Amino acid sequence: MTSQLFAICFHATRPSGLARFWSGVLGWELADGPDDVAILPPNPAGFRIRFLPSQEPKLGQNRAHFDLTSAFPEDQERTVARALALGGQHIDVGQLPEEGHVVLADPDGNEFCVCEAGNKFLADTGFIGALSCDGTQAVGYFWSEALRWPLVWDQDQETAIQSPDGGTKITWGGPPVAPKTGTNRLYLELAIPADADWEAEVDRLISLGATRTGAGGADGADGGRVLMLDPDGNEFSVRTSR
Repeated sequence: MTSQLFAICFHATRPSGLARFWSGVLGWELADGPDDVAILPPNPAGFRIRFLPSQEPKLGQNRAHFDLTSAFPEDQERTVARALALGGQHIDVGQLPEEGHVVLADPDGNEFCVCEAGNKFLADTGFIGALSCDGTQAVGYFWSEALRWPLVWDQDQETAIQSPDGGTKITWGGPPVAPKTGTNRLYLELAIPADADWEAEVDRLISLGATRTGAGGADGADGGRVLMLDPDGNEFSVRTSR
């Protein structure tokens, strides 16, 4: 059985504080677990966001960030104001004055955008319109096959995928792709059913271009877990469902 997107994970210097920030911005329920803190999507079928402790410093701009959507101009203003009140800040990543999106950073320095109303590319998504990534066309193809999410954009080496059920898109901007520096602060966590053939699924991902880097083995609450790299060298993990 194909892996499902279980979570988008943040390495965080203060996991609980960052979880409270994103819970407040998104309006998602906060859930403290024995090994991590997470926020849960309104739709139980959606992915959660997990916040895991790390003391590694942030090195340069993240390879992935959220694009949040706005139904009306006032929605964009309210989202920006809420994020700032919760501890976010405006940042400059080279955006042009005429661009309609607002670029912010969360309290841990992770970049995200609040997009303008009327963004047609994100019209059929949710509040988290996209996880926008630096990456090659090849890595977009890999993730389309890995998750069995169809390509909804494939032009000029830019790619995007979306679940057949709709919701958040995952996008890759194509070249030039900045060199990777250190461990990514954001990464995908996949899950397979506990009764599925674990090694067969890992082998399938390897056949698509992933690399196995290590295994967590049986780790209590999380069950089995293996660490992998996608074709662009981005970390991701595969775990059994609880």
